[in-house]
Amino acid sequence: MSTSSHVFAPCHVAILAGGQGTRLATRAGNLPKPMVPVMGKPLMQHQVELCRDHGFFDIALLVHYRHEAISEHFGDGSQFGVRIRYEVEAAPRGTSGALRDALPVLAERFLLLYGDTYLDVDLTRLWQHHIAADADATLFLHPNDHPHDSDLVEIGHDGTVRGILPYPRAPGQDHRNLVNAALYVLERKGLEAYTPTEGKADIAKHMFPAMVSAGRRLAAYVSPEYIKDMGTPERLDKVERDIEFGLPERLSRRGLRQAVFLDRDGTLNHEVTHLRAPEQLELIGGVAAAVRQLNRNGHLAVVITNQPVVARGDVTRDGLDAIHARLESLLGEGGAYLDGLYLCPHHPDKGFPGEVSELKIACICRKPLPGMIDDACRDLDISRAASWMVGDTTADIEAGRRAGVRTILLRTGHAGRDDKYPLRPDYTCPDLPAAADWILEGHAEMSQRMMPVAARAAQGVRLVLVGGLARTGKSSAAQVLKELMVPLGRTAHVISLDGWLMPVDQRPEGQGVLARFDVQAIVRELGDVVGSTTRTMLTMPIYDRDTRAMHRHTVAHSVGAQDILIVEGVPALLIPALAVGHCLRVHVEASEALRRDRLLADYRWRGVSEEEVHNLMSSREGDETGPVHESRILADFVISGMEVQE
Repeated sequence: MSTSSHVFAPCHVAILAGGQGTRLATRAGNLPKPMVPVMGKPLMQHQVELCRDHGFFDIALLVHYRHEAISEHFGDGSQFGVRIRYEVEAAPRGTSGALRDALPVLAERFLLLYGDTYLDVDLTRLWQHHIAADADATLFLHPNDHPHDSDLVEIGHDGTVRGILPYPRAPGQDHRNLVNAALYVLERKGLEAYTPTEGKADIAKHMFPAMVSAGRRLAAYVSPEYIKDMGTPERLDKVERDIEFGLPERLSRRGLRQAVFLDRDGTLNHEVTHLRAPEQLELIGGVAAAVRQLNRNGHLAVVITNQPVVARGDVTRDGLDAIHARLESLLGEGGAYLDGLYLCPHHPDKGFPGEVSELKIACICRKPLPGMIDDACRDLDISRAASWMVGDTTADIEAGRRAGVRTILLRTGHAGRDDKYPLRPDYTCPDLPAAADWILEGHAEMSQRMMPVAARAAQGVRLVLVGGLARTGKSSAAQVLKELMVPLGRTAHVISLDGWLMPVDQRPEGQGVLARFDVQAIVRELGDVVGSTTRTMLTMPIYDRDTRAMHRHTVAHSVGAQDILIVEGVPALLIPALAVGHCLRVHVEASEALRRDRLLADYRWRGVSEEEVHNLMSSREGDETGPVHESRILADFVISGMEVQE
């Protein structure tokens, strides 16, 4: 029944607000759950203000426990810019029962919110999606970090709801991590048929399954926007921490989001040739924790994967769905989730038994083409400038480069050994956990350290030399400097001195680090570019540390007369003939323990024996460490740990 005799317009919003909030009693005392303070004001006030800001002014509050506390705060809603009416339950009827009893005051189409959720959602866009889908109900779905104890929803490729999978579920089943977030747009017509007139009933467990069984059209609206229930003290604390951190804002549609695009095989899970069954999928160690890190910091985790097994006929689309349900289940066990999964089922080559002919095409989505990244950027409002592509193949890196995002090559999976395209990642990391650390912390820290160098380099500098011992972070520092030059109006090119390494069998022993390089060629070729007053083409070989030989591919730099060359390598500060004209010299160093750990990991990744590792480390110590340390005195800047010394 209504608490007022005033004449109201039909309400376009209903908020289920009858909960007692027993689990929040330690924080709320005897307050009803929707009145629990979040960042200093009642949770429901956040909801009312969100509805108002999206043009929904007529709101029905479906109340029961201590409803007087709610009506005393909100009154008729005028002080909040809305019109509020109260529908009071005489006895609790569950979410579906409360909704059924309030249907007479609701508009033909209305939003339904739960009074125990904090949300920052574009309600207008959700409403418009519902209309475009011509649905009887639209469910807001999102992945979360605890799918095992959440209500999940199964959807088809057309975006319609196939089934409701309420918690608890039978163990040992894999499902996509699509959680019912308890936010809906509903058509009023016929809803009363799916809830009994007496007794308790639940929307997710009873009403929606009945609607699906009856053939009513339920649409899915999948979004990474922030919506969390806060029915326990722990969840309330998490919501407030997230708000303080700015997570709802980062995930909102008010600005472009940051994303990490992830290859699947060899990046998230161990590489299996033509993986075709869920039981073959096994996560690489540390992957779930790394993805969870990205989730918690507001970076969308979006899989971008070529799956030609579908075109070959090895796996059906439903079979691929089962594989990805397994992937999401394993990530969910580690408290991690994916915000999107884009796949290319095509393959250009024909003539194989069992192939699916309509998928054997030259498409625009197969990596190294950037089609899947382009689609994700459009669908999820992603900023390319703030996003990354992480993968283990040259196709992953090339797709990221063409899409205009930063790239990280991993040394898991193929580790770039596929050799299909020029290997030119912006950064290289041993695995996904290391890549996540670099994305979330390392890159920003290095950018801060390199800012003074960039400021000086922007003042007419033509050449920057970046030297230091092996595995101190020279190449990363050089790449960060290149990025910092863009907003300063200078184009920069990173040139690795490894491109002039002598073949292994031609390197003399015991003659120092410079003897490993073709120094004459370095001075001649770089001197020609630096001294040129016109655009010059510099074609560089790419050194493969794995094979200790040059790749068959090369990288060409078209260097303008005002462009900056950033030359990085162990001997960069040891070649006097390079430091000519307006030149900056940078020495990069790291703690000896960290550097040695990196060297050891690098050698072991290459499969070098322990005895050879010892010999190589000793050799470096003898002919490299001393001269490089001494070159430190020549530097204009020393990048050491978190400090920058001039």
